[in-house]
Amino acid sequence: MSERHADGPLQPGDRAPNIVLDAITREGKIALEDFRGQSPILIGLFRGLHCPFCRRHIAAQAQLGAALHEKGVESLTVVNTPIERARLYFRYHPLPNLLAASDPDRVSHRAFGLPTLEFTDHETEWPRKVGMDVIMSMQVDMPGETSGPMNRLAAAEYLNKKDGYEMMEADQRMAATGQGQLFGQFLLDREGIVRWTFTEVPEGGQRMFGAPSPQELMSAASQVAS
Repeated sequence: MSERHADGPLQPGDRAPNIVLDAITREGKIALEDFRGQSPILIGLFRGLHCPFCRRHIAAQAQLGAALHEKGVESLTVVNTPIERARLYFRYHPLPNLLAASDPDRVSHRAFGLPTLEFTDHETEWPRKVGMDVIMSMQVDMPGETSGPMNRLAAAEYLNKKDGYEMMEADQRMAATGQGQLFGQFLLDREGIVRWTFTEVPEGGQRMFGAPSPQELMSAASQVAS
């Protein structure tokens, strides 16, 4: 497929590009064009499954799948994990209502305008570059998940150990090339127009590893479905 490099994340009112990806949770391909004229769709463009924060965001989106479906809104999860590795993971960690696709080359993320951060020692030019001094100063507190506030890197290591997530060669390859990929969720109407977004891009990095509340997401879905 041809690539489109958007200038920053797509915003409400923008027309979403068509993307065609390998399906993980079923056979064949998944194309956004298939949903146009049929139903609104929530598309979550996440990092690879090696990211423990994204695994939790994916599960949260899947948990809303039934409620979204009741409103006539479909849901698609895209991960930067090679398809065989992704299928293996979801075989042992099945999520009801999950429609997922594999995009190890991050074509869809670029098409929707999600940048990939370059990690530097001390130079920050958000959202293109970020210094490790800034990353190490960012605290995340996940009650019930972490033992208290931790910097982002320590929290990721802690959660992977907690989950018993074994990094395989495919994960290591994706982490090496896409660790700085920013994620986003985009709600499209029946005609493929973006109506709502949540991305890690705004607020100078304060949204990193965050996610919208279920209430915010379902409120947006109600507006699109009406």
